[in-house]
Amino acid sequence: MRRPLVAGNWKMNLDRSGAVGLARRVAERARQINGADLVVCPPSVYLEAVGQALAGSPVGLGAQNMYFERAGAFTGEISAAMLVDLGCRYVILGHSERRQLLGESSDLVSRKARAALAAGLTAIICVGELLEEREAGRTRQVIQEQVTGSLAGMDGAQASQIVLAYEPVWAIGTGRVATGAQAEEVHRDLRNLLEERYNADVAASVRIQYGGSVKPENAAELLAQPNIDGALVGGASLKADDFLAIAAAAA
Repeated sequence: MRRPLVAGNWKMNLDRSGAVGLARRVAERARQINGADLVVCPPSVYLEAVGQALAGSPVGLGAQNMYFERAGAFTGEISAAMLVDLGCRYVILGHSERRQLLGESSDLVSRKARAALAAGLTAIICVGELLEEREAGRTRQVIQEQVTGSLAGMDGAQASQIVLAYEPVWAIGTGRVATGAQAEEVHRDLRNLLEERYNADVAASVRIQYGGSVKPENAAELLAQPNIDGALVGGASLKADDFLAIAAAAA
C-alpha cells in the first residue's frame, strides 16, 4: 500500500512570524492524522525557522526549489546540500509556475531531481497541462513528454524514490478543479507510463499526488481515487484547519 503524502506549498506568502505560527499550528495537531505523511514547504528564507517550529513533530520540511550544482558561482541559487543542512527531506521541482513563468524545461527538472536524490532528498516532480492543451486533446501527450524529460537519466531504483504530482495548470489558483474521474484518468496514465518506462514494481511504488485547487470540500472525492496518493496543496495550505482537513481525507 502506498502511504498518502500531503504537502503544503506555501509559495511566496507569509512573513517569518506568520510562517512560524502556521508551522506550529500544523505540528500541534499532526499526530491526530494517522495514515498519511505531512510536509510543509515554506519560502526558502524561512526554512530554518519553520524547521525549528516543526521539531519533534511528524511533519516533514520541504523546499520549493533548488539548483542542480553542488556549489559554485551561482548567485541566488540554493543547493541540495544546503537544504539537507537545514533539515529538509523534500523538494518541489518543476512546478507549473516555474515551468510557465520562469521557463524551466524538463531537462533542467531532470538535472535538479537527480541532484536531489543524490543528496538524499525526496523530489516531488510536478507535471501538468495547460487549458488549451486539454481542450485540444493533448493531455496525455503533454504529460508523457514532461515525465519522460523530467525523469531522463534515472534508473528504476532512482525513480522509485520520487513523488510525482499531477497539477493541471488550468486548475491552479483558478477555483476550477478536475473531477475525481478526470484526475484519476491522468493518474492512471502516469502509472502506466511508469510501468512502460521501468517495471510494474516501480509503477506500484511511486506516490502520485494531485494538485490543483484542492480544498477540504473536494478532497474526499479526489483522494478516494485508487491512483491518487495524496495532494500537493497550494492556497488551502496557508490555513492550518484546511490543510489538516485535507490530510485527514487522505488518511
